[in-house]
Parts: sequence; C-alpha cells; structure tokens
Amino acid sequence: MTFHWFLPTSGDGHQVGAATVRAGAARHDRVATIDYLGRVAAAAEESGFTAALTPVGSGCPDPWIVCAAVARHTTRLRLLVAVRAGFALPTLLAQQAEAFQAISDGRLAINIVTGGDPAEQRAYGDFLDHDARYARTAECLEVLRLAWRGEPFDYSGEHYRIERGGLLTPLAEPPPIYFGGASPAAEAVAARHADVYLMWGEPPTAIAERVARIRALAAGHGRVLRTGLRLHVIARETAEQAWAEADRLLAGMAPDRIAAAHARFARMDSVGQARMAALNGGNTGGLTIAPNLWAGVGLVREGAGTALVGSYAEVAARIDEYAELGVDEFVFSAWPHLEEAYRVGREVLPLTRLGAAADPGSPVGPTAPHAGVGTR
Repeated sequence: MTFHWFLPTSGDGHQVGAATVRAGAARHDRVATIDYLGRVAAAAEESGFTAALTPVGSGCPDPWIVCAAVARHTTRLRLLVAVRAGFALPTLLAQQAEAFQAISDGRLAINIVTGGDPAEQRAYGDFLDHDARYARTAECLEVLRLAWRGEPFDYSGEHYRIERGGLLTPLAEPPPIYFGGASPAAEAVAARHADVYLMWGEPPTAIAERVARIRALAAGHGRVLRTGLRLHVIARETAEQAWAEADRLLAGMAPDRIAAAHARFARMDSVGQARMAALNGGNTGGLTIAPNLWAGVGLVREGAGTALVGSYAEVAARIDEYAELGVDEFVFSAWPHLEEAYRVGREVLPLTRLGAAADPGSPVGPTAPHAGVGTR
C-alpha cells in the first residue's frame, strides 16, 4: 500500500468546502497561501505520506505553479499535479514535466483530469462532448509519452498533429500517470495509458468489481495497472468521537448549499459524479452506506464524496479491507488538512497491515513529535 495526502489549494478550514469551484463553497477559515500549503505538505511528508494531490478547476489556482512553489517546502514528498487534458498541448505538458522534475529533484506525479462538468468546460472554451473529451485525453497521453522519449516524432490524430516534436533529450524520470473516471470511455483510456487508476470511495463490493474490471481491461493490452482510492477520513480515538465529528460537519451543511451542489451535479456528464451523488441522493438521512463508510461529504462537495469514519483501529481495518480487494494506493484528506495530516499519519497508518509490518523508522512507522501546529 502507498498513502498520499491532499493539498487544499482553494482554501482550508473546519467545514467541508467545495474543492474546485467557488459557488456554494463553505467559508474557509484559512487562506491557501503558499506558506500554509507548504506547512500542509511538510506535515504530510513528516507523517509518512508519499505524495500530495492537488485539485484542478475554475475555483483553484493553477496546480503547476502552486506545486512548483510548494515543492521548495519539502524534500521527499511527491507532488501529484492535476492537469486538465486538452487545455494545453501535450508537447508543452512534456516540457512542463521536464522543468518540474528538474526543480523538484524528480518528485513529480501527474493526475490527468478529463473534466466532467460541461458548463465549466465551456467556460474554459472547450465544447467537446463526454466521449470526445476522453478520446482527446487518450491522444494527449500518447503524445506526452512520445515526447518524453527525447527523439523527434510525428503524430497525426483527430485532436493533435505533431511534426518533429519531442524533448531534446529523454526525460530521465518520466512521472507516473494517475487517471480516474467511471465511464466505459474512461476505463478504456486508463487500461491503455495510465499507471494508476483512481476511484472515488464506494462500498467494498463496488470497488472489488471495478478493480477486477480495470485489471482485466489492462491485461487485454498486456499491461499491469495499479489502482488507487480517494477517500476522506474522520478518525478519532473512539468511534463515538469520530461520529460526533461527522455530525458536526453535517450540521455545517446548510440546505441551500446541498440543493445548489446537487443541482450542479445533475448538469454534469461525469459518471463518477453521478455515482457519488446517488450514494446520498441529496438527503441527510441514511448516509452510512457500508461499515464506517459515510456519504455525507458528497452532499456539498464535488468529486470524492465519502469518508471513512470511526476509531483509529476501525478506519485502519477498513483500509486493509480495501487493500485486500486489490487497492494499491490511497489518497486521503480531512479538515483541517494541516492537523489531520499528523493525526491520520500517526494514529491510523501505523495500525494498517503495512504499518504494523513496518520498521520503526519507515514512512508509516512512528515519527518524532512535531514542534509546530497540529501535533494531534
């Protein structure tokens, strides 16, 4: 198992806010300055996480620029930079990746995002429909990998045409490609081009089916694909304390915010978002959809809408359960992200199967107390 954290580049606080849009978001207690995001990244690094994921969208700053700045606040943490496919030529993306690897000492990973909100896509100037966007993503990734070879190449596709393109020299450390999407079009792209296929948190039976399907699709292309799961975490010393925190977060979700969020979700053509919205139906009752799996986050937040809720031991047991189903990597988050990076890293990860088997000095083993904010 590999564990990652999240950088709240649109702002942070003690309530659930939207990740990539401004409309309907909760008021953030903390502005996402580079100093603050650097502290979150340093907390994630110190607490044993391998990488930190950034969002991409109309309500958050450009991930390339933000992550390049945050990289200077850490020494080992990878930056999992979200990139909206089609918004920049893949030959330019290849150069950006090359520059990022140079300034970060090879700590780049890329999360390719196709986009699932037609209104947001059109606001950027992109009018392709759902399947056409995924077809463009597939070409984008083909060109990107060709460019990284450092040899002149030609390419002629429906969306890109390249003549004698490519980096001047091979990229010594091509970053791993993370990619998500629940539609058949998305799965086809992942099976052929991704290194890690990301899913949003669903009940274990659904995740088991998706893991089996994507691995079979990848095997059909002679490839082995890792899988990852994106989840929030509400973990406390006791289950009662954790559920009390979930209730507090739920109390902060005003009915008008819930209605506005689900109106936006309904206009999207993202299959993954539709699956998240269906887990709660816009209602505040019946949100526990599997043991320790709570769908309350998705009432107001786009994208990943579920959280593992429970005692430290219960949450660790659920992580192990997903791992046994074939999940290789986990991307976690919690509010506020600074304090909770320490909590999850120190209290939950060492209790997982990987943590229990780790040496004391390993990333998921015990760590020294931190002198600053958020030691618990």
